[in-house]
Amino acid sequence: MQKQEKIVQMFNEIAPSYDKANRILSFGIDITWRKRACNYVLKNYDKTDLNIIDVACGTADMINIWQQEALKLDKKISKIIGIDPSEGMLKIAKEKYKKVTFIKAFAQDLPLENESADIMSISYGLRNVVERKKALKEFFRVLKKDGLLLILEFSKQEKKGFLSFFRDFYLKNILPILGGFLSKNKSAYEYLPNSIDHFLSEQELAKELQEIGFKIVKINNFSFGISSMFVAKK
Repeated sequence: MQKQEKIVQMFNEIAPSYDKANRILSFGIDITWRKRACNYVLKNYDKTDLNIIDVACGTADMINIWQQEALKLDKKISKIIGIDPSEGMLKIAKEKYKKVTFIKAFAQDLPLENESADIMSISYGLRNVVERKKALKEFFRVLKKDGLLLILEFSKQEKKGFLSFFRDFYLKNILPILGGFLSKNKSAYEYLPNSIDHFLSEQELAKELQEIGFKIVKINNFSFGISSMFVAKK
């Protein structure tokens, strides 16, 4: 089985416990990160009638937050689509949000028309995409001119300090045990810290986005660098 297929199968296996495990393992703070990111993007995009695509949508946490934040800011979402390659994740997403369109597809091969989205997002899923550069090119293709791309991710830490040591200790020593207990799949939660170690730093990801043609609008850290936000414009 190829690497990408193995990753998808892993998410299929942990889908039933994914929401509960996420809230416990992140102490619920990931919701705050998502809200702040969506709020920033919506405030910095002029249009009020929006077409939003959430890639690697999982069980649709991000879609729910897009809708909540748009309502707060009097922005209308005319269409929102969730895309994910995991049948297990999409099954739960469809049960939670029956009026949202969900599509089974890979980030690097989106079944979407050119320049059809105002905003695209991918939260904590880019490091799971084996053909990352191809996926970023797909995002560029699908976005309208001046459209915004939001990426939330756990970036590799270039500077080591007490907080990064604490984060790494938690991810490598505590999270696999707790995640394994909650999901009955310890290997899936051993994969998380390994995937971060093999991912890019903030500077490296910013460079890739610029090479594809994006203009960096904002890079921000949440919770002392645990999570990174990238906002890029086509």
